[in-house]
Amino acid sequence: MFFIFAPKYEDFMPFQSQINKYQTAFSVDNIIFGFDEGNLKILLIKRREDPFAGMWALPGDIVRHDENLKDAAFRVLDQLTGVKDLFLEQVFTFGKVDRHPKGRVITVAYYSLINIAGVDIRPASFAEQVAWREVRAIESLAFDHYKIMNTCLAKLKREVKFRPIGFELLPQKFTLSQLQSLYEVVLEKELDKRNFRKKLLSMNVLETSHETQQNVAHRPAKLYSFDADKYEEAKRNGFIFEL
Repeated sequence: MFFIFAPKYEDFMPFQSQINKYQTAFSVDNIIFGFDEGNLKILLIKRREDPFAGMWALPGDIVRHDENLKDAAFRVLDQLTGVKDLFLEQVFTFGKVDRHPKGRVITVAYYSLINIAGVDIRPASFAEQVAWREVRAIESLAFDHYKIMNTCLAKLKREVKFRPIGFELLPQKFTLSQLQSLYEVVLEKELDKRNFRKKLLSMNVLETSHETQQNVAHRPAKLYSFDADKYEEAKRNGFIFEL
């Protein structure tokens, strides 16, 4: 968790002075997952101010008195990516008494899934730098953000097997090889190519685009897209997505 000090750190002091053993602040932290070049990544910010100045952290903010939790999480996403219509889901609440060195702050973690290729990230006022980092190369983060990251990663690994949320991480049109690579990276295991494709195609939730890859050195592969309407209709009729 971290605070938005916009435009100046001093602007936060009146709020900070109110935090004592009898009062609690609430915040949101966003774990923004992306998939790029065969790697699962998350969007991190480098903090401008203490505590943990110069360290990488998850993007987040104190929840304003006039907004609900999800609106606060969407606001943080908008500040960093400019994208308003993203997959966003609440994961867990972290409330350890000493999780923030400046006072009692309870944070609610959300995770988002985004197609990296379609987004231009930008550092918001609270960040010195913003960058995509490979999840499994991260060894530490500010506050308890490393624990939050791993909690959200565990949820993603569970959910991606039973809901078609993985498609959120891919371009609108993708190859079956790209789709399999995504699942292998998230689940951290190798999947049988023949069985994976047979199962996916049998679900009847993929639409053939009648297009192929462009500008590739190998034989161009067929492109597919996820048909959300077909999936919703099938779900109403009892279909269960499972990989």
